[in-house]
Amino acid sequence: MTATFMRRPKFRNAQWVSFVGGEGIVRSYTPEYGRWMYVIEMALGLEPDFGRVGAETMILLTETDLLTTYSKFQAGEMKSAECC
Repeated sequence: MTATFMRRPKFRNAQWVSFVGGEGIVRSYTPEYGRWMYVIEMALGLEPDFGRVGAETMILLTETDLLTTYSKFQAGEMKSAECC
């Protein structure tokens, strides 16, 4: 029996992430074949005239496809605007 060690996941549930093609929220993640796979729910745009079909905004991506999305407050840009 061989033990396989994986590093901890880089992203967590309810975290905003970005990727080529958009951004969204991590809804779940699981280890598959030695890497972390994430279910991402993309942000909904305007509702089309014909309505929504269902979970058309879910996407499955690997950890290497994702980047952390920072708000202006997290990046420190708000600190300079608050003075005076």
